[in-house]
Amino acid sequence: MRRVLVDHARGRQAMKRGGDQPQLSLDHAETVAVQRQLPLLALDDALAQLEAVDPRQSQIVELRYFGGLSIVETAALIGVSEATVGREWNLAKAWLFRELEKS
Repeated sequence: MRRVLVDHARGRQAMKRGGDQPQLSLDHAETVAVQRQLPLLALDDALAQLEAVDPRQSQIVELRYFGGLSIVETAALIGVSEATVGREWNLAKAWLFRELEKS
């Protein structure tokens, strides 16, 4: 799922599709509002860095964020306790937040 979302985001930001220019429908062209979009490409880069630092935290983020799994489901899937997943999830979120704030 992560790859699909990242590839889609890259495609939308391609220069032949307007690059960083906001995409507007003709109905809303006169009332332009700049909205902050999820920095999916920045998140992908940060996740790659997190994977180098702590592969299990990266896996937990992928399963929880991209896979939509709960803490219980994630713990069962990777074979650790729910408390461990909860701790690692909180650490990974804090680490990713810090990394995304840098960019």
